[in-house]
Amino acid sequence: MNKSDIAKIKRRLTADSRNPIVIRGRYVNGKKAVVSEFSRSLMSLTQTECDKYTQIFKRALSGEIGRNLTQLTFTMNEVMEGETHARLMQLVHGGFEDETAANAFLDAVTENTKLEGNNLILLMHDTWDTDFSRSNRDEGALETENASNVFEYIMCVVCPVKQGKPALSYDFADNDFKTREPDYIVNAPVMGFMFPCFEDGGANISGALFYSRDMGEDHSDFLTSALNANEITPALEKRESFKAVLMDALEEECSYDVVENMNSQLVEKLDEQKRDKEADPARVGGKELADMLLRSGVSDDRAESFKEKFDQEFGAGADLPLAGIAEDKQFELRTPDVLVKVSSKQASLIETRIIDGMKYILIPADDGVTVNGISIDI
Repeated sequence: MNKSDIAKIKRRLTADSRNPIVIRGRYVNGKKAVVSEFSRSLMSLTQTECDKYTQIFKRALSGEIGRNLTQLTFTMNEVMEGETHARLMQLVHGGFEDETAANAFLDAVTENTKLEGNNLILLMHDTWDTDFSRSNRDEGALETENASNVFEYIMCVVCPVKQGKPALSYDFADNDFKTREPDYIVNAPVMGFMFPCFEDGGANISGALFYSRDMGEDHSDFLTSALNANEITPALEKRESFKAVLMDALEEECSYDVVENMNSQLVEKLDEQKRDKEADPARVGGKELADMLLRSGVSDDRAESFKEKFDQEFGAGADLPLAGIAEDKQFELRTPDVLVKVSSKQASLIETRIIDGMKYILIPADDGVTVNGISIDI
């Protein structure tokens, strides 16, 4: 799925849309005992309730593919014969009418996922007539009689439920402030997925879009129970592995200028992809990364060493999500005693020099300097 595909799904998840969305929920405590279960149509809820539920599911479509979002691909054997894939397809086409199938899925997630504390597991089903949606874009357009391009999908999210704090609250009946007992509040999802993927205006039943709030957290238990996918390396772990390969291969040639120049090339490539919302999420392989290192001033031997070590770590011919390794927000320099943060766009302003035998990080200060909010002269 590209940014445009994700945006189309997110536009359906609004309180005003009143789309035929059905939600099933299961509330479990810290011992995984089921406290409550429910099933309701979005159209039966109040405007405020609709908004709360849709915001939760939209959160599970946020972030960049390669960071918070990972597109998973089922094997052909799993698609054709796998029990987990068949269960997902049953949920998609059944719209939760088959309670046995829905409960079997919720049981698998509840029993096999490491859940800390209380959690609300939410399942959502939506049916989208994309032909009708397109015809309505034209002013005065009528519903297509034989609209056949219907996209059905499900989403699942796991939301921690945490107890709030006691607070003073105004009591209208007594016209006084009284202590309000702490409520149990549903927090933003920590993980979730959408199935099938929405691509080229239709369903890709070989794909699912997985969401993790923390790009470094391991959710292999949830992935296995929900999607039968147990070999997903967290995005943060991939990034750290990439950095380790870079340092190991370059050794003494791993200078600030090299790292900054290479990151600048990665960010430029990522920006190009972001400008084209229809483009697939960009990826980059070992050969292209080695070429970037050469353009950054690294010797041929070190660039070749990087390519070899990259293939050893990630597999020959493998590639990585560009969003997962490009530092497009912030550039960070750290010493044992000092931390310097700068926008990635301005990282080239920083220099490293050796002066009188001492190593220094130099930062331009012509535009003014403040210390603890106080402007100073240099």
